[in-house]
Amino acid sequence: MLEAEKSHDGWCAELDLQFARHAAKTVLARRMHRGPLTVQKAFYPEGGVCHVYLLHPPGGVVAGDRLQISAAVEPGAHALITTPAAGKFYRSSGQQARQTVQLNVAEQGCLEWLPQETIVYQGAKLHTDMAIELAANANFIGWEVLALGRPAAGEGFADGSAGLNWRISRDGRLLYLERQQIDSQAFQARWGLNGHSACGTLFASPTTPQHLAAVQAWIGEDADKAVTQIEDLLICRALDQRADRLRQFFEQVWRLLREDIAGQTACAPRIWAT
Repeated sequence: MLEAEKSHDGWCAELDLQFARHAAKTVLARRMHRGPLTVQKAFYPEGGVCHVYLLHPPGGVVAGDRLQISAAVEPGAHALITTPAAGKFYRSSGQQARQTVQLNVAEQGCLEWLPQETIVYQGAKLHTDMAIELAANANFIGWEVLALGRPAAGEGFADGSAGLNWRISRDGRLLYLERQQIDSQAFQARWGLNGHSACGTLFASPTTPQHLAAVQAWIGEDADKAVTQIEDLLICRALDQRADRLRQFFEQVWRLLREDIAGQTACAPRIWAT
């Protein structure tokens, strides 16, 4: 463990994880961290799949904080990463908070990146980069759910910004690149979120046209949900007024796809029920 670093500009925290297959189960082979970012012990609610929970003890990210997370899944290993509670980005007086996530999945490996929702308070300024490197025969399911403002407290998103970048590559070839900027205009505009306080995206790979058709049938005529496919990458998007309902929808899609992609029937992390 490296010594925590705190400057007048905010926390600098890093977490580096490596998952390896050992006999019939996946183990957390490496865990290195600096600053207030770590994981609990590994859990095994479904046999050999390694479940871990990301922990950020301060309970939220403020202006100037910089979080860096990396996770590598070795050949044949299977890990599920989630969080014990919603993440929080607080109001900023000017500085930007940054979060960088790098995920690497080797041949025949599987990674499920399923954090609970991220709450972006009005006035927050954040930038996130998500880079996913998949080997030719790697498997991945992941989502990102944002809750903008606190509608239950009468707070919208009249001020603040969230820059969200996704980069997904397979076998060294770029498969998907997205740069998304959400501010007060995008929050209200019909071409943006149209006032919805929650938005999210789910990615799954590899998938087939049959998976696409199954998710399309599940969505039906709901205008706030959509799904498409780029090669073998399935992309599902949704809007809602409540982040919990949006995440429940993604859980349903995850349950629909998981056995084919991850080779396991759905087994929700116990922490989701608390």
